[in-house]
Amino acid sequence: MSRRFLWFVLLASLLSLTAACTNKKVSNPLANVGSKQPDKVLFDRAMDAMKHNRFDVARMTLQTLINTYPDSEYIARAKLAVADSWYAEGGTAALTQAEIEYKDFETFFPNMAEAAEAQLKIANIHYQQMEKPDRDFTHAMRAEDEYRQLIQQYPDSKLVPEAKQRLLEVQEVLARREFLVGRFYYLRPSYPAAIARLQSVVDRYPLFSGADEALYLLGQSYEGEIAFMRAAKMPEAMKAQAIQQFTKDAAAAYSKILTRYPVMERAEDARRRLEALRQPVPKATPAAIAQNQKEENSRRTSGMFGHLMGNFTRHPDVREATKVGEPTLVDPKPLSATEVVQAANNAMMSRPAAGDSKVGAEVIKGVTPPLGETVPRSDAASPSESKAPTAGAPAANDSGGASVDASGPAPPPAAATDSNNGISELKPNVADDSGANAGPPAPPPPQINEIQSEPGAAPGGAAATGSPSEGQPAADTGNSGSPQKSGASAGEKQKDDDSVSSSRKKKKKHKFIPF
Repeated sequence: MSRRFLWFVLLASLLSLTAACTNKKVSNPLANVGSKQPDKVLFDRAMDAMKHNRFDVARMTLQTLINTYPDSEYIARAKLAVADSWYAEGGTAALTQAEIEYKDFETFFPNMAEAAEAQLKIANIHYQQMEKPDRDFTHAMRAEDEYRQLIQQYPDSKLVPEAKQRLLEVQEVLARREFLVGRFYYLRPSYPAAIARLQSVVDRYPLFSGADEALYLLGQSYEGEIAFMRAAKMPEAMKAQAIQQFTKDAAAAYSKILTRYPVMERAEDARRRLEALRQPVPKATPAAIAQNQKEENSRRTSGMFGHLMGNFTRHPDVREATKVGEPTLVDPKPLSATEVVQAANNAMMSRPAAGDSKVGAEVIKGVTPPLGETVPRSDAASPSESKAPTAGAPAANDSGGASVDASGPAPPPAAATDSNNGISELKPNVADDSGANAGPPAPPPPQINEIQSEPGAAPGGAAATGSPSEGQPAADTGNSGSPQKSGASAGEKQKDDDSVSSSRKKKKKHKFIPF
């Protein structure tokens, strides 16, 4: 009985030992739920190092994971964690390296949900380095481009609302910069440049907190151009065209204040300027008033203490940016000062004045031509002159006296030119049909660049022949019949020649008379 019991105990021990050995082989520690794979271990170590701000250790661990386990499921998260380590470290160099890493992540994993997060981090990098409006605006421009790319490339991401709000703040800074530049040109005054800058502000950033001020200065710039055109010396027809166009542009700027920003400060000033320009005053719709009121209520001011502390920081104050509305995602075509000047020239030349383009038209005082008709010139012949008699016979006016030509002396009669010295030879008046002369020919008026002979001299320059005057000896004809000049007459001729030569020297001076 004892032997059987011993054999039973021995068999039971062997069976239990066999079962224990079998269970030990099955229970693999790597198969447990709490077990960790090597790539997971490396990733956890890197995260722990980043939590304690040991960024160099974290990056080395993550790089080991990427190089050792290229097919691991933690590759994407490891590359994103490398960029996050640079982003968390901060500094100019670290942020630049973080941007490079985020760009690489978007390149390799564009369809992952974390790609939108990487794009947001890139935009935030430039947002953090953004400076005041009167300083370098490079990072502000880059931040605007990156936020726009996030909104357009990942429209279904949950990060889009945050990106839109940041974009509104960035555009507030950029709009303030453009406004300050336009205001500088307005105070200079350089109105074409001011118009180009201010027009770009209101077109590109309609939610700018100073949009009403920008529009008001835009209208003032156009009024400055009107004052400049009125003082300019040019044909009145061209002036009228330019002034009319500038008045329309100024009225459009003031009207936009009343229709788009009716609750802002410059609304009342814009209404007064429209009344001064005699332009219609528009009224804002209830929807426009409600929208503008909502935009103004969402803005925040920094206060006196905020303005004081803002002098000691390089970053801009974006609390005045609106919290409602959609930011501008596509920039309109910018306006340049050259285009402003070209538009003014086109407005002036739309109805060119008649006459020579090199000589300006002179407006007769007291005469206002109707719209669309040519402005009369002072050198043009009046209707009464076309019916006036020929030279030498003065026309009688209503009172019986001779009429006077206001436009200047009448042109000289037709004259023959001597081939020797080029001096015009006057022709006597021809007798009329009755045989009686109309009278002695009137002397022609002095002409520009024309040399005239002295009285008593022939057209060729020699002394005129005729009866001697009183007190002078008669010429001795002699045997040959030709007159012989005495010493006195020879000296008098020399004196006449000297006077003629001096007259020629004086007549050679050129004088420009436009009309």
